[in-house]
Amino acid sequence: MVVSGRVLLGGPRGAPLEGSWVVLHRVTMGGGGAPIDSFRTDARGTFALTVARPDTAALYVASTWYGGIAYFSQALTAASAGAGLSPLLVFDTTSAGPAIEVARRLVTIAKRKKDGTRDVLELVELRNPGNRTRIAADTVRPTWAGAIPHDAIQFQVAQGDVSPQAVALHGDSVMVFGPVPPGDPRQLSYAYVLPANVSSVAMPHDQPAAELDLLLEDTVGVVTASKLDTLGVEEIEHRRFARYRATALDAGTPVTIALPTRDRFRAESLVPVVVALAAVALGLGFVVALRRQTSDVRRQREADV
Repeated sequence: MVVSGRVLLGGPRGAPLEGSWVVLHRVTMGGGGAPIDSFRTDARGTFALTVARPDTAALYVASTWYGGIAYFSQALTAASAGAGLSPLLVFDTTSAGPAIEVARRLVTIAKRKKDGTRDVLELVELRNPGNRTRIAADTVRPTWAGAIPHDAIQFQVAQGDVSPQAVALHGDSVMVFGPVPPGDPRQLSYAYVLPANVSSVAMPHDQPAAELDLLLEDTVGVVTASKLDTLGVEEIEHRRFARYRATALDAGTPVTIALPTRDRFRAESLVPVVVALAAVALGLGFVVALRRQTSDVRRQREADV
């Protein structure tokens, strides 16, 4: 089995990148992975990688480094490898340029647990509208920052395209210090808990968002926001969620969620933080396991700076 493709600098119409090492990784469904072949690109930026014994249950992804940043191809299976890879795009870096945009924000709020608290999962899609990979200027000026509710406690970073080591919480702001390349949105995921005494949540929007999606397991909760569409109740993993959507939100747009203080049904925890929902909603996948095997993102960024 041969996996072939090209490395281009600057985008789909960019210049071929000669002399770049491309590594092919095998990633198993259990999250494990290992490099299995490597190749240095030629003058046309092309590479060809070989899998001696293809594993039909595994996924294959190619990676390369440029400017201290790791870039990854789309996933291939043993059956689809013959189709070849889309060009592997790499970019120059900058700490300036247009602001990182919020393409989508998905907020899932679970029912009250026995102690009255609620688990919350947020999935944020970050889009870089520029033509260079954005990196943080230093350790106090992040690539991107966004607000979470003031009442939130027990913050933790979940699986996504952004390494947990490159994310920090400062006050009520989630700060990303990892790189954000142009092209497809990068997926940031984090979770927190709403205390038992919280019956109304103001979701802060300190910047524009192309789309906001809300999923409430307390289907009798009330959401107040402009440009809000009520999408009914959907069953996900044998649990029922009321769905809401708002589009083209301006910075400062008020979004308030009134939550019942008593459950009409048995409370359940977010188990395990709506993994199935995350897979459907934002396509969080196997690349996370691979990224964790690369060097720490922040160290690479600082070394590049």
